[in-house]
Amino acid sequence: MKEESKKKDTSTEEKIKEAARIVFYRKGFAATRTRDIAEEADINLALLNYYFRSKAKLFEIIMLETMAGFFQSLLVVLNTEQTTLEEKVEQVVGKYIDLIIKEPEIPTFIISELRNNPNLLLQKIPLKEVVQSSVFLQQHQEAVKKGLIIEPNPLHFLINLLGLTVFPFIAKPMLMGSNELNDKEFNTLMLQRKKLIPIWVKAMMAAG
Repeated sequence: MKEESKKKDTSTEEKIKEAARIVFYRKGFAATRTRDIAEEADINLALLNYYFRSKAKLFEIIMLETMAGFFQSLLVVLNTEQTTLEEKVEQVVGKYIDLIIKEPEIPTFIISELRNNPNLLLQKIPLKEVVQSSVFLQQHQEAVKKGLIIEPNPLHFLINLLGLTVFPFIAKPMLMGSNELNDKEFNTLMLQRKKLIPIWVKAMMAAG
């Protein structure tokens, strides 16, 4: 009986978190009410408050899970010894474009909330330490020594890579409106970039 109750509790908690994720992605922290989350989860407000004491606590959980998942996939690629630098670029671009097509609210959500609480991610996830000791960094330095990459600062490499991949999704409303694209046409355009971005990044980093 206890085991059955535990399963039920876990299921309800995950249901609330999924509802909160949907509402927070759509509205952001400030505009979201706990009642909105309860309605999305199809539960009463008292039950939500029983599982999560406050909107702020629930939001922190969702925000950290979202950002951790977003950056964890990047770190896995950067620390794979079996792939070359060019293959890492292709994998980062492919993974993120596929992810954001599936969850298009993620980039705007992360950027808006990072602006409000820039230290939260760095406090919880040691991004700096992991990137500085990554296989990617070693491969980048080797490419610089061989003259394959002109720019010695690896941060420019990552900024170019993530900017070219993520920014079009942030600017989606403007791009769709100015070019009269529907969602399907926009996604087709983004999928085309999976092949184009690695070519552009390679050309930029090798430019003298």
